[in-house]
Amino acid sequence: MDERASSIALAYPMPAAAHAALPPIRDYHLWASEQAALIRAGRFDQIDRLNVADEIESLGKSEFRSVVSALEQILLHMLKWDHQPERRSKSWVHSIAVHRQHLADDLKDSPSLQSRLEEAAERAYRYARLGAAKETNLALELFPDLSPYSWQQIIEAPYQIDRD
Repeated sequence: MDERASSIALAYPMPAAAHAALPPIRDYHLWASEQAALIRAGRFDQIDRLNVADEIESLGKSEFRSVVSALEQILLHMLKWDHQPERRSKSWVHSIAVHRQHLADDLKDSPSLQSRLEEAAERAYRYARLGAAKETNLALELFPDLSPYSWQQIIEAPYQIDRD
């Protein structure tokens, strides 16, 4: 595809109805293996290019969702920590630590996601706020509409249970 055709394809993506007309992939593992073999063999004319393109886009979205998910768990436990100090537990401390590590790993694996951290944190906070209200049995209105935590607090604030 030449540069002009490529820019047209990006400007005018295939309509959803055309995607619906594609035959379903019945054996995903087999299909993926076949597509990889065709690419390695340079047989680009035989590639299921629309589905391959969709799968590649889906992988990028999945990486972003992983960052959002890790942030959601961190923020959920931070909110619970702040709103129910009498119920603080080692499991909350552990969850914050583990999800911070997941987040660090995700960002190391996909550094370009750094540019979307604000968006990810905003999305994650919306989910965490709902989850915290449900898990604490506190009114949703008790949790701020916008995250009260800075980025530094999210990734570095110390959480520990004092040993008695």
